Amino acid sequence: MLVMDKKRDAIIEGAIKRFIHYGIQKTTMNEIAEDLSVSKPSLYYYFPDKSSLIEGVIQKIFDDYFEVTEKELLIDMSLDERMNNLIEIRFKFFQKYYMLHLSGTSPDASLNSDELKARFMDMKRKNVDVHVSIFKKALDKGEIAETDLAKTVELYLESQMGISSLCIMHGNKELFPSKKEMKVMLDKQLSLSKIFIKGLK
Repeated sequence: MLVMDKKRDAIIEGAIKRFIHYGIQKTTMNEIAEDLSVSKPSLYYYFPDKSSLIEGVIQKIFDDYFEVTEKELLIDMSLDERMNNLIEIRFKFFQKYYMLHLSGTSPDASLNSDELKARFMDMKRKNVDVHVSIFKKALDKGEIAETDLAKTVELYLESQMGISSLCIMHGNKELFPSKKEMKVMLDKQLSLSKIFIKGLK
């Protein structure tokens, strides 16, 4: 069982490397099999189609993200500091996995599976839950005034996501954004967070 898990993990890692370099839509299952020197039947044993492989990749990325986030939550700090740190964490993941955001000229059906959409929704809910718990602690400590935590967190996260989306929309879809463009995005997210939290006090 451990050997199978290692093989599955190796396939996911190989897919991530190729996705980061070429983007999801320009990568085929055959290319991943060739990169890893595994047979196509072996690849399809672990992942019956590209959608299931993408789902495995997304799960791995989010698992890594939540692992880093949960370590961050063990440290006691103010709400302002915590949110700034979480923005920095998300920014590093955004930088590393930028190519996974890109969509080419022809939509890839494997990106539209119901299972993949459900996985994204699960991860989104988990992220909301993490942030609700952060804001709840801030409320209990008197850092912010009474508010509808779920709605507040949803607005906060969607505002932050909007800034990331603008960076993707304005960037060249074939190239990584410049350091200046990425810095502007990070600065905007930090500024928005500061204004948002100040309004909750």
